[in-house]
Amino acid sequence: MRSIRPVLAAASLAVVMALTATACESGGDPKADAKPTNSASKDAGSGSDEAQLPDDLDGIADRLKERGIDVDKWKNGEWKNWDKDKWLREAKDFANPVIEGLWSDERKKSAKDPHQTVSSKAASSSEGVSDPEPRPVRAEQERRPYWKYAASVGKIFFDTPEGAAVCSGTLVKDPRNPGKSNLVWTSGHCVHKGGPKGGWYRNIVFTPAYNHKGLSARALESAGPQDKAPYGEFWADWISTSNEWIDGTTATDPEGGSYEYDYAVLHVKPEKGTKSLEETVGTALPIDFSSPSPKSVDAMGAWGYPQAPPFDGALMHKCIDRPNRLSLTSSAPTMYRIGCTMTAGSSGGGWFRQTSGGKLALVSNTSIGPAGSAGWLAGPQLGDGAKRVFDTMSKKYGSQ
Repeated sequence: MRSIRPVLAAASLAVVMALTATACESGGDPKADAKPTNSASKDAGSGSDEAQLPDDLDGIADRLKERGIDVDKWKNGEWKNWDKDKWLREAKDFANPVIEGLWSDERKKSAKDPHQTVSSKAASSSEGVSDPEPRPVRAEQERRPYWKYAASVGKIFFDTPEGAAVCSGTLVKDPRNPGKSNLVWTSGHCVHKGGPKGGWYRNIVFTPAYNHKGLSARALESAGPQDKAPYGEFWADWISTSNEWIDGTTATDPEGGSYEYDYAVLHVKPEKGTKSLEETVGTALPIDFSSPSPKSVDAMGAWGYPQAPPFDGALMHKCIDRPNRLSLTSSAPTMYRIGCTMTAGSSGGGWFRQTSGGKLALVSNTSIGPAGSAGWLAGPQLGDGAKRVFDTMSKKYGSQ
């Protein structure tokens, strides 16, 4: 068992914990008749000034036909074809038609995180920018029910060439549509393979406050839909991530991962005539794009659903620690790093800090951890590039 990091900045950490609860207590008790959403789908990458997004969220069939794909065949299993000619990769290519009944309990149970790791050598060859590796902080379970304390946090299920996969995500506020956000923040590697050979993942669904009672994996198997997905399941109808992630422009590994730009935002669309995701869940968290220096932050907290052993993906966990710096290359910004024993499955989960106004805000997301172990997590700084990705989505689709 790894040693646990000694308590530091105890008063500050206690404040963060308290604010986490307060920020999410406005979440509404999930309705018994919550149903999965029905929606069409699409997406874009970041962009120099603005991501190149289509004019609307409709026309999925036409978009697929442009690539020689029939939407009916796609729903009947053609989506399993990952040949290079069928794997859509450009920002304008994303398409995510709803396939009713696809995400069965069995498929969710088999889902694995396409976990991103870096070797200890890569993490230490930082040209003097990285701080010493933090001591592990033991991940602790979130209080229950999740809808009361962390309703904005949830699981993201999706398909990859290797099979069903899972990540974590956070429902975030949309300033252009106050109180009515349909935007979810996560990692780029949870939606797109990244690098010159990668493409968009498929059948992407967000489930806020998954397993809100905190049932064990065994108990969850026999639980009803309301316990597993208290607010329903929301299909992404568009996704935007950074061009750097799509192209792998600062990749430090053979797979092409530009981890410093490993972030994404999903737009989900509830059934016609129903409330927005934020109205349904009852709460959302703001994003802080100021990229604060780690030295100026007493504590950051990471939330998610770790799935790899010793965890099983059923329960929401969190780690809180003072952040430091991790640099993988001198050509890209440094990343935040904290001690944390969460494993694969927590990818994409939000990192939060207390702002000067005393409120909790999302400031990063889980991107990478150390290869062969679980002692720390790192996430990208969310600066101007991340804000452009978010603003483009908000301006174009926020009200839809």
